[in-house]
Amino acid sequence: MNALFSSSNPLPSILAKPFEGPARRRCINGFQLDTAEVDRFNAFLARVGGHELETDQLASAARELCRPGRPDTSPPCIRQRLRWIAAVEQLLGDRQWQPANEATETAAAIVDYARSRDDLIPDWLPMVGRLDDAIVVEAAWPVLAAEVDDYLDYCRVRSQEARMRGHRPSDYSFNRADYEQVRFEAAVLAEHERRIRESSYLSSSPAMFRVH
Repeated sequence: MNALFSSSNPLPSILAKPFEGPARRRCINGFQLDTAEVDRFNAFLARVGGHELETDQLASAARELCRPGRPDTSPPCIRQRLRWIAAVEQLLGDRQWQPANEATETAAAIVDYARSRDDLIPDWLPMVGRLDDAIVVEAAWPVLAAEVDDYLDYCRVRSQEARMRGHRPSDYSFNRADYEQVRFEAAVLAEHERRIRESSYLSSSPAMFRVH
């Protein structure tokens, strides 16, 4: 797994499961959540694999993340998920990579939402303006994680292959099929080396010898 995903900073736990209890909070840093907009957001979450959230969950999560500190800096959990979105956007924009069919629609939806100015929480809100973007990509991540991980490894392999041939990665023709062939050959070589390490040139039960 790529280091981008290996040490996850979790979003507030109140977002992780359906809400139980009275929904009282609806204000985030002075911004009032609109019920109709929350319903529209929940419909989008369902489309990408998430579950419904109440206004109280969103407001409580934002309050938890607005700890004293630099008001111009998003919390680590949001910054990490914005890097996930950036990786998805890079994947979609790379003409040499052919995304898996099951990931393409979800990836495009995530990027479109992150780019949109008509989202649930205004991006200009201090610290938590991108919380809704983080929630969206978190919901879609089970569908996208393996594809993005493969793509970032593809970028690494493409750079290696290009350097070995004296090319810049951006100028080197190397598509997904080429990447999968390189990975297959590497797996075959690794298996061959493993068998050599575990085998012996001697027979399994060499004859005993005696000194007379």
